[in-house]
Amino acid sequence: MGHEVIKQLACARIPIGDKQFKLYLYSDGDGREHLALVLGDIRGRQDLLIRIHSECFTGEVLGSGRCDCGPQLYKAIELIGQEEAGVLIYLRQEGRGIGLLEKLRAYDLQDAGYDTVDANIQLGHGADERDYAIAAHILRDLDVQTVRVLTNNPAKMESLEQCGFPGSNRIPLQADITLENRQYLETKVRRMRHYLDLKHSAFQHVHQSETSPVTLMGPPGTSNGRPYVTLTYAQSIDGSITVRRGEPMELSCKQSLAMTHELRAQHDAILVGIETVISDDPRLTVRLAKGPNPIPVVLDSRLRIPLNSQLLKNGAVKPWIATTNLADTERQSKLEELGAKVVRLPANPAGQVDLKILLGEFLRAGISSLMVEGGARVITSFLSAHLVDRLVLTIAPLLVGGLNAVSNLAEPNGYSFPSLHNPRYQSVGDNIVLFGNVRQTKE
Repeated sequence: MGHEVIKQLACARIPIGDKQFKLYLYSDGDGREHLALVLGDIRGRQDLLIRIHSECFTGEVLGSGRCDCGPQLYKAIELIGQEEAGVLIYLRQEGRGIGLLEKLRAYDLQDAGYDTVDANIQLGHGADERDYAIAAHILRDLDVQTVRVLTNNPAKMESLEQCGFPGSNRIPLQADITLENRQYLETKVRRMRHYLDLKHSAFQHVHQSETSPVTLMGPPGTSNGRPYVTLTYAQSIDGSITVRRGEPMELSCKQSLAMTHELRAQHDAILVGIETVISDDPRLTVRLAKGPNPIPVVLDSRLRIPLNSQLLKNGAVKPWIATTNLADTERQSKLEELGAKVVRLPANPAGQVDLKILLGEFLRAGISSLMVEGGARVITSFLSAHLVDRLVLTIAPLLVGGLNAVSNLAEPNGYSFPSLHNPRYQSVGDNIVLFGNVRQTKE
């Protein structure tokens, strides 16, 4: 890096709040510019409060919630402002030293399931390529003697020790834990030795919209020649979706219902089985959130859907009814007269609609995202066929002892059982929402 060349280029007064700071601009031997925000007379000072902070455009300028950089920067300035003197050193080493371009590429890998360390490694970088020796050179130039460091990162303390600042005291600097940054912070603790208190992170009550879990999942896309499939349903603590088959049971609270409606609005189509239509008579529209109604789809291999169902009365979006060649043609004509689109497909060996063929038809029709809401047979069928990309599961604080959502997932074809990759949790009203990417691999 050329640490032997540290050149002070300029200094100007910077008022922040009711405090008068000075901002020093430095260049290093590689031509990069760094900053030192200085409060008070620091020359010769002992036990000076400092912060060594690395640049983060997304967190500091845009306010991104993916990291804790912005809140840490602002809190450090606030804490230094409460002292008679202090320094914040701002190092231009974006993305833990890999630069903004590679950092954005790493973000894409994180959205695909890698943690922040593995994402960097996948791009050919080290887990952390920052070098804090330049900060020590700046402190020497400013004639700082001993320091207290606002940090959770032991690597900063070790670097200062190696650069001639032994015995420095560490002051914790923890930002709020949110749904977006929780995994990032957990990775810091688990793989980068950071000192953070994460004991409240799993079910952190954060100040977000009541429907925040679904807005954090990212935009759906196509997958393997079919629409992107989100499976969502509500269950009790013991896995029950109702007391017994055919009897609807309300498990979602008001807030999680609104979340479900927001999730509906993010998808092109929404699918349920005929048993759900017969027992619940759902509308499958977006009423508790803003957004367009998805196309309602019913799996109905024998066209048993009641002619007076709410889906057929809805004037906004008429349903698609996926059936088999075994269904009655006269019944099909009646449904089409009511505005339904009946899609006849080959039956699978069990006499049911072949889901893979159906999803292929959806994609050809321009449906790139599908939300599956159940019931139990439909949930199990989609999981058994390895057709689920993500799960959004609402858990009610009840013990029911009734019908489970999932059954008979034995895997004779060599696939592992479905598991959640990068799972996250959020408290929504009285419910807990668990969501993440579904992973099934061949063993």
